[in-house]
Amino acid sequence: MVIIEIIKYIFLGLLQGITEPIPISSSGHLVMAQEFLGLHTDGLTFEIVVNTASLVAVLFLFRKDIIELIIDTLKYLKGERTEAVTKNFQLVIYLIIATIPAGILGVIFKDIIGDTKSVIMVGIMLIVTGIALWFIKNKRGQKLERDLTLKDAIIVGLFQAIALIPGISRSGATIVGALGVGMNQKTAFKFSFLLYIPVSLGTALLGVKDMIDTPIDSTLMISYVFAFIASLIASYFSLKWLKGIMERGQLGIFSIYCFIVGPLAIILALIFL
Repeated sequence: MVIIEIIKYIFLGLLQGITEPIPISSSGHLVMAQEFLGLHTDGLTFEIVVNTASLVAVLFLFRKDIIELIIDTLKYLKGERTEAVTKNFQLVIYLIIATIPAGILGVIFKDIIGDTKSVIMVGIMLIVTGIALWFIKNKRGQKLERDLTLKDAIIVGLFQAIALIPGISRSGATIVGALGVGMNQKTAFKFSFLLYIPVSLGTALLGVKDMIDTPIDSTLMISYVFAFIASLIASYFSLKWLKGIMERGQLGIFSIYCFIVGPLAIILALIFL
């Protein structure tokens, strides 16, 4: 039984890791897996563990960009105002501003969001995600990091806030928003996942109290470790895969996926749940 339990958590960790970066809603897929396959976890604690693994993967992939942004921010605050330093400091400010809408709404509607998770809701929102991706699949923006504006940051931040709805992909929403304001594929990818860092950190911090109130059962600890490792590895390779897809302008494949899985999830939920 212990082996079976570990395999279950490894599967859920892989599922989270694969679907977190790509625009098909990782939380939605976890909801469907738990309902259709009966792979139930203890809820928020597990989600924090596997999301943290995805965060580590993002931090590793963007480690050079993050270090550069930190160094240039410190330089700017110390009075060094070269063009490159100023632009990087400005990018940090834009990332902070873009985080605010999701942060505020996440705190206000935390309990409501958790209570509205259902397979039917996920299916509907996957269709919505698919429609949004279909409209921007051929979008070829020209904006680079140095061309971004406060308005761009606010718009992408609002799109990220929409992704609080279960079944709406966070990466999908931010990429749609970024491409919609004219960013090129590379800039949209980078801005989307740099924006993931403060949101993921915030989610983990908000969940600390819940983890303290309901600590991980010692019998589940090994399963959580395996799930973390699975999610970490899967997230890294999924990120690399998405980067290549965006560079080739092939986001349409995720739109098609959403159009297939969304209605299928609704039909199966109506029949079996």
